[in-house]
Amino acid sequence: MAWLLRRGDALASLEVGEGPMSWARRATAHEDHDTVLLSRPSRFGHSIGARAPLDVAYLDRDLVVVAMSRMKPFRLGLPHLHCRSVLRARSGAFERWGLRVGDQLEIKE
Repeated sequence: MAWLLRRGDALASLEVGEGPMSWARRATAHEDHDTVLLSRPSRFGHSIGARAPLDVAYLDRDLVVVAMSRMKPFRLGLPHLHCRSVLRARSGAFERWGLRVGDQLEIKE
């Protein structure tokens, strides 16, 4: 299991989906847990299959947050040109973490 970090502090356990199909299969499996999902490569977020709102962060190639949104269930977001991966978490997680646009994230395996 991997960990999502910001400035060396662990934010949450992380599952990485490489490619859209592997990520889509996991998308609803962890909805009731605090594990966040990182989809890469991806330029758009979605909440298709989710039963509750999700926090979605769009990350560039260096895992810097370039945009964030909260998505109601069964929504499809617009693509972000500078985005290379998308982070999905339970609604309210980003607020608890104090996550902001411009934050540099890390993945620790």
